[in-house]
Order: sequence, then C-alpha cells, then structure tokens
Amino acid sequence: MAALEQRFTLHVPSSTQNLAMIRDFVGNVGVQAGLADDDVAKLELAVDEACTNVIEHAHGGDRTKDVVVRAEFDEKSLRIEVVDTGHGFDPATLPEEPLPEMVAHRRSGGLGLRMMKTLMDEVSYEIVPGDRNRLRLVKRLSR
Repeated sequence: MAALEQRFTLHVPSSTQNLAMIRDFVGNVGVQAGLADDDVAKLELAVDEACTNVIEHAHGGDRTKDVVVRAEFDEKSLRIEVVDTGHGFDPATLPEEPLPEMVAHRRSGGLGLRMMKTLMDEVSYEIVPGDRNRLRLVKRLSR
C-alpha cells in the first residue's frame, strides 16, 4: 500500500484579521490528518501564537508582507511550517528562566515559544538572514 502524504499551503497578508482563517486552515488539516479534537485545539493554538508573533513582531504590522503556513502529513506525523520574511528572532537569546520567576518579574518575552513547545511534540526555528524565517511544529500521529 502506498504511503499517505498530503500537502497544503496557505498564503495570507500579515494581519491579525487573518488569524481566524489560519486557525480554520490548520484545524481542517488536523482533522484530515486524524488528530483528536483536543490535539486539533492544541495545534490551532500553537499556530495562532506563531502567526501572531510573525504579524506583530517579525512584520511589525506591515500588511504588505505575507504569512505562509505549510501543512504536511503522512501516517506518522503532521508538520506545520510558518514562514515569513520579517525580522528574525533567535530563541537562543531567551533566558531559561523558570516560569514562576518570569511571572514575578513580569517578563513576557518567550512565553509563546514555551507554550508552543508544551502543545507540540517538536518545535524548531530556522533563520536565514535577509531571506526568511521558518518555524516548524510537529505533532506525532497515533494510528
């Protein structure tokens, strides 16, 4: 039997008005990949956070730029990539401060990335200066 592999891509202008469309897109892909409802919700939340960061930080509200969301799945995993051409972010620059200390000092930077790592099985980030940034989120499928 041939391996099942599906690929989908969504290009949207960099605007928070498009977050609902992005959530619908990844939610539908998650359902098609066979994720349970709670895992679909986790996927939507992680991608929403990633895209919000791109729109607000990488693109600085510049609606002339695009957010690209690529989804791909096979029998083993669902992989989501969020690609942008905005300002890169190096997650290694974030301090590994315990969450209670971050709250006590009212630090907010890096909370979204922490949340994504909690919701997804794998999270990686690649910066190609002057070209693109790519966040990769992976959810393993149990079939």
